This record gives sequence, structure tokens and C-alpha cells, in this order.
Amino acid sequence: MTSTSDEYKRQIMKDLAGGNKEILPDESENFDKFDDFAQRSTHEERRNIFSNLFQPDRISSAEMEPELQKAIAKIQPNQRDDVAREFFSHLKKRGLSDRELERQLGLSSRDPNRMKPDDVAKLAGFAYHSYPDIFHEVLADQPALVKFLSNPLVGAAIGAIASKWLHK
Repeated sequence: MTSTSDEYKRQIMKDLAGGNKEILPDESENFDKFDDFAQRSTHEERRNIFSNLFQPDRISSAEMEPELQKAIAKIQPNQRDDVAREFFSHLKKRGLSDRELERQLGLSSRDPNRMKPDDVAKLAGFAYHSYPDIFHEVLADQPALVKFLSNPLVGAAIGAIASKWLHK
């Protein structure tokens, strides 16, 4: 017998899998569905999906970085601060100080509250390329970023992940 939760997950993943579109008729409805998915899925489910989906050998850094810039520019400033804070926290655990990252990446600030969207995009791009596991962890904690990615490869990969997730 299929539970309501399983049916819900199937419908959400079907909706996400069908999202390989640049312009959606009613974006607010799709965002609501993604937000609902993000709230109902566990951190581990999101991390597993994102770690399968967002890999530099699947989507190159050259393709991902412009997507990250656009997505980070669209999220709310408080969410952007949280994303930056999380990247700094995880990277610090790997021995990279915020001062070192500010210098290495050419950030305008190392204070998440004062960082510009481009700074957060540089930090996210660095993590994507150099520390994909940290990138996946931050996305699992801050999934709002994912709903603004538009690359067709991302849409195709989401479809593949949705199909795999539904057949477990």
C-alpha cells in the first residue's frame, strides 16, 4: 500500500523532473512546490539528491558558476547571508580561514552580512569546484538556492534523480 507521503514525493519529483524549461507559465506555483518539497524532505534526502545531481564531472564549473551567480542574486539577502555563513563554517573546518578565502577569491568582504551576491557566488563556485561535498551539504541546508538554477543540464539531471529516487 502506498502511503500519502510516498504519493506526495512521487508527485513533487514528477513536477521537478518536468521542469526542464527556461520560462515557466506560473513560476510562483513551481516555487511553492519546490519549497514544499524542501520542507518535507529530510536533510539527508536533499544532500543525497544534490550530491548525485551537482558534480563537476556532470555539470562543469564553467556551466555552474554563471548559474550560481544568477541564483544567488535572486535569493533573499538574509538567505544569502546564511549561505555565505555556512560555506565559511564548513570551509573553516577544512583549515581555510575566512581571511584566506577573502584574499584568495578576491571577495569584497569576509563578513556574510556585508558580502555582495557576486562574493557569495565566488564562494559557492569555489566550493563546487574544490569541495563538492561541502557544496552539497550547504545546498541541503539552504535548498532555496536550487530553485533558482535554470541550466537545462540541471533540469535534465533533476529528472534523472527524480526517477531514481521514485524507484527506491
